[in-house]
Amino acid sequence: MGTPPRRVRGLFIAILFVLTVFAAQLVRIQGWDASRVAAEARKQRTATVTVPALRGEIRSSDGVVLASSVERVTIVADPTSVCTYKTGKNECTPAHSAEAIRQAATALAPLLDLTVDDVTARLTGPGRYSILAAKATPLVWRKVNDLRIPGIYKDVRPGGDVSVPERSYPTGPTAAALVGFVQNNGQAAGGVELMMDKSLTGTPGELAFETSATGDIIPTASSTRKDAVNGTAITLTINSSLQWYAQNALAQKVTETGALSGTVVALNAKTGALLAVASYPSFDPNDIKNAKGSLTNKAFGEVFEPGSTAKLMSIAAALQEKKVTPTTPVIVPPTLPRSGQVFNDAEGHGTEYRTVTGVLAQSSNIGTVLVSETLTSAQLEGYFRKFGLGAPSGVNFPGESAGLLTPSGQWSGTQRTTVAFGQGLSLTAIQAAEVFQTIANGGVRIPPTLVASVTNPDGSQTQAKTPQGVRVVDQAVATQLSAMLEGVVSEQGTAPQAQIAGYRVAGKTGTADRFDPAVGGYSGKTASFIGFAPADDPQVVVAVILQRPIKGYFGGLVAAPVFHDVMTYALQDLAIPPTGTPAPQLTLEVDPSTAAADPTTLRNTRGSSGR
Repeated sequence: MGTPPRRVRGLFIAILFVLTVFAAQLVRIQGWDASRVAAEARKQRTATVTVPALRGEIRSSDGVVLASSVERVTIVADPTSVCTYKTGKNECTPAHSAEAIRQAATALAPLLDLTVDDVTARLTGPGRYSILAAKATPLVWRKVNDLRIPGIYKDVRPGGDVSVPERSYPTGPTAAALVGFVQNNGQAAGGVELMMDKSLTGTPGELAFETSATGDIIPTASSTRKDAVNGTAITLTINSSLQWYAQNALAQKVTETGALSGTVVALNAKTGALLAVASYPSFDPNDIKNAKGSLTNKAFGEVFEPGSTAKLMSIAAALQEKKVTPTTPVIVPPTLPRSGQVFNDAEGHGTEYRTVTGVLAQSSNIGTVLVSETLTSAQLEGYFRKFGLGAPSGVNFPGESAGLLTPSGQWSGTQRTTVAFGQGLSLTAIQAAEVFQTIANGGVRIPPTLVASVTNPDGSQTQAKTPQGVRVVDQAVATQLSAMLEGVVSEQGTAPQAQIAGYRVAGKTGTADRFDPAVGGYSGKTASFIGFAPADDPQVVVAVILQRPIKGYFGGLVAAPVFHDVMTYALQDLAIPPTGTPAPQLTLEVDPSTAAADPTTLRNTRGSSGR
């Protein structure tokens, strides 16, 4: 190797060896491993983007769209191409670029609802990617595309979307707390959107295409597309016009009375189908970032002590157990001592001589306690639970509360007294409406329903299952109670404001102390009125709840007028005619001497201690 010829031969052999190795690699790559290497190269330059599925519609029972998904696209620009617009050249030139940009901006501005200056700024920015519109409609994109401006395209870059679904709520705040909303990340948040998320959410598709080293799409390369499968549509039992009316009537009364909040529930008396579930304050789901009202539906999630509307359950239990009849006399003293406390009625009075019907019509706390004491605590609790208290309604609405009903074995002496007239237990507006639906339906409680049907991908519909009814009281008892509730809306009752001309109406007022967690005790009142019509052939149940009204707080004064308006609208909208039958003749009072001599008369027999 020390001589030149040897060095030349050694170098030649080394070069030959290297070339031989290269040749072998080329043979392997282009011959034996050609398919595998090509596949790897294609994989490296192939980008995949998700094709979002449109979320299913939510509709009312009368076909009004409450929520829908609309396709949106991102329109972007490559400023290095736009500057050739109408110049006849293939590249930008200082002499023509400014005019080209101006003409392109002038054409695009009205379509994108932007100013010419704004579009010009986006077309002259640095780089080759500038967003002109993040959520344009397909129609806008078609108009923009028809301009044939170089460098303007629909974004399908890796990490982007071919289209971006946007959720739209045409009825705005009217049913917002019921329908719920979808967040910017596509996640359902509350209401039917969350409750039926599995059905509403579709299956995303996929688009794969080849890109160059700079990330640009190769037009002549192969591409594959797997179409998205859109979500299924949901039809609710809600009547859109009744929902709209109830929401507005409620909003007006909450504002008028200075109340903290309110709810209205309307349901079909025969089937339990929810016709309207209004909650106020509300919010605009189309502008969720600026929402100021409550994002939850108070009818399902807010619990409260019902007050006098619960007296219906106490009296129903006593009637069903045959402890009393509607005409059983009751001697109602001015006060009633029990367990070291003295109970009274909302308004002071002397000794009164009423029937059980009169006790209900005048909403007597004392009279109701005397009626309830014909039952054991376990019996009273059992009927409350049969009416639906202490358990979710079965709708499966997000955030729904079961209410609070302490087992009777744990009741204190005072609680045993107060639960009879609706204090010391709590429920939701949905549960409160269920109680009256039970009586309106002849004593059979039908769990409420919110979803009527689901539309399958093939267009067919799957109807929701009808819940199994639960017999709570006999038909005869329900008929008696219905007639007794008509006394509440009579001129001698607590809610003549609930009367509807031409119709027989049955219902009950409620005015309860309101527990406020913020202060850790009672603060303000809960005012309510719940009833149904026509009383002798019930079709619709309406419950009205107002929390902490300050300009009047008795249920008969502030809640009954809302019931009147909503029920009147419902009867007209649903074309429910009056029955034309006369109202029953009710006996509300008895002669003192007759009551004193009647062995069935209910009276306080526990003495002044009340023990």
